[in-house]
Amino acid sequence: MISKTTLLTTVSAVSVLFAPLAQAQTMDELVAAANKEGRLTTVALPHDWCGYGGVIDGFKAKYPDIEVNELNPDAGSADELEAIRANKGNTGPQAPDVIDVGLSFGPAAMEEGLIQPYKVSTWDSIPDGAKDADGNWYGDYYGVMSFLVNTDLVDNVPTSFADLLKPEYAGSVALAGDPRASNQAILAVMAAGMSTGAEPGEAAAKAGLEYFAEMNKMGNFVPVIGKAGTLAQGTTPIVIQWDYNGLAARDTLNGNPPVEVVVPSDAVLAGVYVQAISARAPQPNAAKLWMEYLYSDEGQLGWLAGYCHPIRFNDLAKAGSIPQDLMEALPPAESYEAAVFPTLDQVNANNAAVVAGWDSTVGANVQ
Repeated sequence: MISKTTLLTTVSAVSVLFAPLAQAQTMDELVAAANKEGRLTTVALPHDWCGYGGVIDGFKAKYPDIEVNELNPDAGSADELEAIRANKGNTGPQAPDVIDVGLSFGPAAMEEGLIQPYKVSTWDSIPDGAKDADGNWYGDYYGVMSFLVNTDLVDNVPTSFADLLKPEYAGSVALAGDPRASNQAILAVMAAGMSTGAEPGEAAAKAGLEYFAEMNKMGNFVPVIGKAGTLAQGTTPIVIQWDYNGLAARDTLNGNPPVEVVVPSDAVLAGVYVQAISARAPQPNAAKLWMEYLYSDEGQLGWLAGYCHPIRFNDLAKAGSIPQDLMEALPPAESYEAAVFPTLDQVNANNAAVVAGWDSTVGANVQ
């Protein structure tokens, strides 16, 4: 891995477009309204993240009259919320219509009034535990924390977080984001803490911060945002990231260098990401149409093709809608058997503790 327009109207008019009547649109009416807007602005959606390149291409092919304006693909979840804040009153191309953020950022955005509700037509097939009851945010996909390892440079592939503290991995281990802003990196800290036996939440955050402080002190930690490119160059031979990002990078590198994607044996942390529509979306109808596409069978299978488990996975499997080749491309099912899905409260507690404590406890400026 590796990160996430113009409708000339006032902010108050945008709010009117999101009134309950708008949700009563038929699909044909929604498509017509979105085509009239002619643009959708996304943020923080790198094409190699969760198959988003293919998903975006699929949306463009289905709705060719809508331009997809992609902002800052490598941004983190906190950056996405800031993009909404920074563009208050701006209906131009720098104002995002939609966001895709870590689980804890959805409720935070809702409390701040940065997003507003919309329920897609497949709403009932999204598990209740992965969505806001009023439709402000809703889970889209999940994966587990893993290691992406350059086996040209790493002779003994680590299989656990405990392994990463061994002297043989000096100058080798990186996170795939800044742990003060990136949801992926923030949850990697919790996974590390869980590997020591700490419970998910604040306890695991504190244990994870101590873990990375020790790693940094012994020289194993590299304060560079790890990507497929830095891994291939040897700057970050081991990157801690979501499994779907690691698997996508493996495909991109195509054996040059050879890599392995490892789900650590001592902490299998599952992470859910969520979608939401900006309360200040310049193109609200295009935003709703985007959500309809993402939660359709086609959109969900697009994420699955990118190695992500779509939130409607069980519903698709029950209906026999998942092609066999996509099932076979996933890691072995046993890799996920011990997966832990933290509660929202645990994710929020971890988020707050990691963001507040990284500089003082670890002291590594990741960039």
